[in-house]
Amino acid sequence: MDVILLERVEKLGHLGQVVKVKPGYARNYLLPQKKALRATKENMAYFESRRAQIEADNLKRRGEAESIGGKLDGLSVVLIRTAGDTGQLYGSVTTRDISTEVTNAGFKIERRQVQLDKPIKEIGVYNLKVALHPEVSVSIKLNVARSAEEAEIQAKTGKANIVAPAAGEQPAEAAAATAAPAATEPDAKADAKADARAKKGKSKKDQAAETMAAEEADGGGKKKAKKAKAKAKE
Repeated sequence: MDVILLERVEKLGHLGQVVKVKPGYARNYLLPQKKALRATKENMAYFESRRAQIEADNLKRRGEAESIGGKLDGLSVVLIRTAGDTGQLYGSVTTRDISTEVTNAGFKIERRQVQLDKPIKEIGVYNLKVALHPEVSVSIKLNVARSAEEAEIQAKTGKANIVAPAAGEQPAEAAAATAAPAATEPDAKADAKADARAKKGKSKKDQAAETMAAEEADGGGKKKAKKAKAKAKE
């Protein structure tokens, strides 16, 4: 579809140019926003008859935008939002939020003038563009933080106030999990090996004496048991 541009459109053309665009782009954006007219014979004639006035109006709006832009350029606004320890926001910052803060700072703008590719979902400092006019854009700084104190820190450092763990450092939970295990009872196998080594170091005579003593002790125990049974029968 061919259209006549009524103002400069970035990456498309300047005021008065006839350009070819996709029908959907024209119907959904250029025509409703009054940035262009269908390039029909009637509209071409209308534009030519009004060209001087259209260009004059454009120059006036451009001058006003440049005047405001001189004051707005470099403005820094702060947005306080709730976020987790990693800086992830519970929600997101949109063009409506930004335009509201800029307006509260004394510069009335519309959300469509804020050029934002995608919603902001993390704390930090962002440089954004505001299109005051098709030919006039300015830069502003958006400081998204969890508190006024954090916003001050981020304004000085120019980056998100997120403290990353030191290299090799583990979270408390992980450190506890990898800590040395508490002392436990001696291992049965280790005890058996120790006994075997102790026996190996003794002479055969000593081992025989120990065995005899154990048997005598066992025999004495049996005799005592028999006497106890006899008394019970009496």
